[in-house]
Amino acid sequence: MPAGQLGLGLLSVNNKMSSCFMNLCRFLCLVMTLPLHLLEITGLYGMYKRVFPLLAYNITFSYNDKMNEMKRELFRNVAKFTNTDGTLRLLEIGCGSGANFKFYPYGCTVICTDPNPHFEKYLRLSMGSNTHLTYDEFLVARGEDMKEVKDESVDVVVCTLVLCSVNNALQVLHEVRRVLKPGGGFFFLEHVISNPSSWTYFFQHVLEPFWYYLGDGCRITRETWKDLEAAGFSELNLKHIEAPEVTLMIRPHIMGYSIK
Repeated sequence: MPAGQLGLGLLSVNNKMSSCFMNLCRFLCLVMTLPLHLLEITGLYGMYKRVFPLLAYNITFSYNDKMNEMKRELFRNVAKFTNTDGTLRLLEIGCGSGANFKFYPYGCTVICTDPNPHFEKYLRLSMGSNTHLTYDEFLVARGEDMKEVKDESVDVVVCTLVLCSVNNALQVLHEVRRVLKPGGGFFFLEHVISNPSSWTYFFQHVLEPFWYYLGDGCRITRETWKDLEAAGFSELNLKHIEAPEVTLMIRPHIMGYSIK
């Protein structure tokens, strides 16, 4: 057998062994999360949804400090979607505790949605700290079903660290296109799956069953850029980045904006 074929054969065997080992580790992690799965089935896990907003609110400050420059770069183009009369209606999907408010342009009107009603308390705190904005309403709604928001009624939609935890990312993007005015902008910042050759990729797959419960449904192995490419926007501006100083499992990110 030629040396080249032998090398390729050994590489293939090594990759299969690595994949088997990764899947075995993931299975062991999945077994350890069975008690959490039972809590979810019985409805007791719902108690965590009351605690999660407090955790998210406190984590927000650290994440914003680390991602400050990247968020400023992301949102610097939001004001370009302002109407000729000076108004700008912005819908944020999965607003959480309002971590993005300080990056929005002066005077824009913000509509907030989140499926977890327990975020409202912390959302109000962020509203009080960001008086340069006007706030419309807080809607308790899933990103896949925002029927309370009228067709073509907003100029900008924002979604950060949300598509990792929705049930159907493509359906959320279809809703985004529905509510956006023609020519409106969709701004996104999401953590995604890492390069398959990295240790990050290995740990993302192994620890995802545990991370799912820790992050209230967060999945760390999604290829969200593929959903954005398939969503049917007229223009897509997207880049892959490595978030500085954040937890290894969510270091790979995508950021950018789409135009309807």
